[in-house]
Amino acid sequence: MKRFHVSDFRSWIENKKIAVVGTGISNRPLVRWLYQYNRDISVFDRMEEDNERLKSIINDFEAENIHLKWSVGEGYLDRMTGFDLVFRTPIMRPDHQALLRARKEGAVITSEMSLFLALCPAHVTGITGSNGKTTTTTLISELYRTAGREVWTGGNIGIPLLDKVFQIKEDDEVVVELSSFQLFDLTARLDTAVITNLLPNHLDVHRDFEEYVSAKKNIIKEQRPYDRLVLNYSDSISRSMAAEARGEIVWFNRRDSDLGKSIFCEGDKVWLRNNAEEEIPLLKMQDIVLPGRFNVDNYMAAWGAVAGRIEPENLSKVASSFKGVPHRMEFVREHKGVYWYNSSIDSTPERTITTLKTLFQQGRPIILICGGRDKNLDYAELGEVILDTVKKIVFCGENTPLIKESLFQAEQKRNIKSDSIMMFDASSYEEAIKLAAENSHSGDSVLLSPTGTSFDLFFNFEERGETFRHIVLKL
Repeated sequence: MKRFHVSDFRSWIENKKIAVVGTGISNRPLVRWLYQYNRDISVFDRMEEDNERLKSIINDFEAENIHLKWSVGEGYLDRMTGFDLVFRTPIMRPDHQALLRARKEGAVITSEMSLFLALCPAHVTGITGSNGKTTTTTLISELYRTAGREVWTGGNIGIPLLDKVFQIKEDDEVVVELSSFQLFDLTARLDTAVITNLLPNHLDVHRDFEEYVSAKKNIIKEQRPYDRLVLNYSDSISRSMAAEARGEIVWFNRRDSDLGKSIFCEGDKVWLRNNAEEEIPLLKMQDIVLPGRFNVDNYMAAWGAVAGRIEPENLSKVASSFKGVPHRMEFVREHKGVYWYNSSIDSTPERTITTLKTLFQQGRPIILICGGRDKNLDYAELGEVILDTVKKIVFCGENTPLIKESLFQAEQKRNIKSDSIMMFDASSYEEAIKLAAENSHSGDSVLLSPTGTSFDLFFNFEERGETFRHIVLKL
């Protein structure tokens, strides 16, 4: 979507017939915001008319004097015809038959994020990747905030920004996390783009890994020579994107390499190389409060985004005080000598593997609570890592058979006794936490790392993590 001036946008949108698909976390504020400028809005949602959540959403809009046309339940998209502007929900594929039909009729297909970026007057940093997106997004925001900038953080991190867009000033900093779903058909320009890493994910929605990577690439498609792209040299897929870069490349890497402008590790420090002659020590790794080598990567990616825009001393200030983002290896409490951790964000085997390896370095035996909805991913390596790091497992989730099979295959490969790890099955988080508590001893760590999405039992991963935290705090 082209960039708009405020006055141009208001005249452009006032006579449009608008459709909004979905009533999720970003589309409800979108509807409220659009209604200020156009009252001809229809909302489409798969929820049935008698769904209590849908009733609550409709009642909330009516209470605010926002009167909408609704198409819900079976065949709800069949009635989406004759519109000028269609806002898709992020999870909806751009090649969905209903969207293709609307486009053929002449509709502009867009999204809340696309419209926000078209209107935003400030410098925008966009972050994507498979792992580390939210932490890196938060770190960049904290770095700018520590430097005294006015910062607006949103996107896939859960905070829609469109209704704030006319409050944002040109000299503010906007930092947005972008998922592959948001990037599917994004055509906006990002002043700074960060790609943390690229690993198989969301293959329950994307046709294959190639399509997933292609969606991620859209973060750089509209960049200009004066824009910046931050890439992970240690990740081969991210590294390959340098060939398509249109602006300045800033690398981050776990070891020193002759990469031009880069952030890298050497000895016990993180360094910035501006050119062949200038290397600046940025940070001692021991000063980083967050555990895990992957968080050093997140710090390097974050500094790659802000380097030259704020002073280096802000990095050590943030590193020594920033304790992390909820649901990402979050320490919940110590109870009777047992340490409880919430990593509800771990919706892939790869994330669980990374979390297990990091927690294992602390030297305490691990009781793992895992299980969720599968995303059509490979579990082979997970069983090996579980054998190396876990003492007991409590399963609670749809993909339990897949995790058990990966563990069985790892045991067979090593020619060790089947069921070498004590395993328990639970049908609820109350039961899972009770089993973990009953079978733990002082000095153990209990880790929630689901290895799947939350949609088998919860609305989202935040609800899953908050449920875990709430039950653990009541022990």
